[in-house]
Amino acid sequence: MTNSDRFREIVKEVKEMGFNPLRTKFVIAVHAFRAMSKSTWVKKVEVFKKWGLSEDDILVAFGKHPWCMMASEHKIAGVMNFFVNNMGWESSLVARRPGLVSLSLEKRIIPRCEVYKVLLLKGLIKDKDISLTTMLEYPENLFLSRFLYRHKEEAPKLLKLYKEKLALAQ
Repeated sequence: MTNSDRFREIVKEVKEMGFNPLRTKFVIAVHAFRAMSKSTWVKKVEVFKKWGLSEDDILVAFGKHPWCMMASEHKIAGVMNFFVNNMGWESSLVARRPGLVSLSLEKRIIPRCEVYKVLLLKGLIKDKDISLTTMLEYPENLFLSRFLYRHKEEAPKLLKLYKEKLALAQ
């Protein structure tokens, strides 16, 4: 529950950010703002800024995928750390694909990145053939069929590696 004055203020702010009130993202953005205090919003923005993103980058990311600001500060920092320090990405890539922040680090990102690395190392995929961000966003059944089952002959231990990484998340 939110008092009507606070709700009006949130709706006005979301409209000013450029969200179309006739779109679902508008509702999600309102929900995101309503679910946190202004100080929490500022703290999350600061986490993104620590990774080199500007306020504009963060607002563009929020506009693309409002759920990215629903993640905890710890989760945002963990995802950014993994992509920048473990995968060697520019932080701006996460701003361009903010849905990645909503994915589980332990249950999706890390296991799939391990599979990606092995497939690249074995020459079973080329970097230009499939983007890792797309691979991370695939539904589980499509990911399994396209990257694990398809290469079970050439990389028989890949499915085992994937399951082990998933088991670590349990």
